[in-house]
Amino acid sequence: MPARLMFSLLALLVSSLPAPAQDWPDKPVKIVLGVPPGGGLDVLVRGLAAELSTKWGKSVVVENKPGASGLIAAEGVANAPPDGYTLFATTDQIYLGNRFVFKTLPYDPDKSFANITVMARAEQFLLANPEVPAETLPELIAADKKKAGSLAYGTWGDGSPPHLVYETLNKGAGTKFLHVPYKGVAPVLNALAANEVQLSVGSSGVAGSLLKAGKLKALAIAARQRSPLFPDVPTTAELGHPEILAFIWFGLAAPAGTPTAVVDKISADVREALKQPAFIERFITTPGWSMIATTPAETDQLIKSELPIIRDMTAAAGVKPQ
Repeated sequence: MPARLMFSLLALLVSSLPAPAQDWPDKPVKIVLGVPPGGGLDVLVRGLAAELSTKWGKSVVVENKPGASGLIAAEGVANAPPDGYTLFATTDQIYLGNRFVFKTLPYDPDKSFANITVMARAEQFLLANPEVPAETLPELIAADKKKAGSLAYGTWGDGSPPHLVYETLNKGAGTKFLHVPYKGVAPVLNALAANEVQLSVGSSGVAGSLLKAGKLKALAIAARQRSPLFPDVPTTAELGHPEILAFIWFGLAAPAGTPTAVVDKISADVREALKQPAFIERFITTPGWSMIATTPAETDQLIKSELPIIRDMTAAAGVKPQ
């Protein structure tokens, strides 16, 4: 093939690519988090930022903007230029829980973001102190009915996963578990291990070591599929309570209006990084997550499918927007 013809074909191929994808990125990219440094999402995103910096040849900077259940960070990204240079490391709460907990939001959970991917996910176990006279969820329900109101569950506030789980049980199964709020996940787990409260929920990432040490026990996993790390623990669906689901996931989004070609490129590059065996081992498996790596369309569908679940559980818990 003549060199001139080959050059012309290459030029035609490049020119057929969407312009934003050809040039992006030509400057540093920022990923904003609504959590403080050091937590699971922060560690995951910093690992991802290092991978993307190498791949893109541009700095990928992580900026923590904690506070107000992620509202501060969400508002900032929602109002950022939709050019792909400001990204948002999200949690399911941004899309699902917050709309039922707050009367008003500084962003629209359905319209403010162009979803890129759900990176990782962890289902939540129904946890009990070893002294609780039950080994399964049906046995727990039976134990409560024998002595109603004798078992308390710890939460980190109204609308948190343990609040939704146990109040949904109270409504659907006729139990009378008592709600005891604490100021965070760690105080709840400490209280649970000390038998100050008898029940709560938690992922393998936060409760796995306590489960393996026998300081807590798992009565069920609030999911549709069993955990590969704890395959002997049955799901709530298996035990006759498919309406009870509890999970947390970490996603990545851009401001709404970001060019589709840029969103697709970021998604493809992020998913490629997530699927590297060394990355999975260090940033996904070790902290107890499952790698998800959804496409933008799959992310949209995931949010759509989980919204009615959280809506119904929030209603069962009687959460009043503040």
